Amino acid sequence: MEIPAINLKAIVLVHWLLTIWGYMESMPASYAWGNFSVLAVGVWAIAQRDSIDAVLMFLIGMALTVVTDIVHFGVVYPMIVSVKESDTQRFCMGMAILSLLLKPASCFFVYQMYRERGGDYNVNFGFPTVTRNRDAYQSIDHQDQSSPPSNPFGQAADPKSGPRSY
Repeated sequence: MEIPAINLKAIVLVHWLLTIWGYMESMPASYAWGNFSVLAVGVWAIAQRDSIDAVLMFLIGMALTVVTDIVHFGVVYPMIVSVKESDTQRFCMGMAILSLLLKPASCFFVYQMYRERGGDYNVNFGFPTVTRNRDAYQSIDHQDQSSPPSNPFGQAADPKSGPRSY
């Protein structure tokens, strides 16, 4: 089963929007600092398409924000429920919870991007994975014996010519 390719830009954009909506009211500043700093690393991963480190740091940051978001909800939600809850507070908490629920799926897709960029941490949870078919590639170490030796500098082979003076 082939896993659909999800664009890293889409993941960062969705979590950025949900973080903004979740932070509008009643969430502490540490919620915004944690999520926006991880999203900044995600922008770095978008900007450097070949960087394995950027994607790995984004993946680790997303996994850590799952834990910190759970702590934030555990601390903040009882305070919101104790006072009269407004529609805006319910909307903000709903968007923050939706962001939290989407983060494990986002981590899965970011991990697949990490593997595509050449990451070598092999974690198998039994989920379908994206595989690279390398059967069509030719090895650069093995050359055909039937091909004539190549002239890498494009010079004509002249047996009478000696060393050139430049």
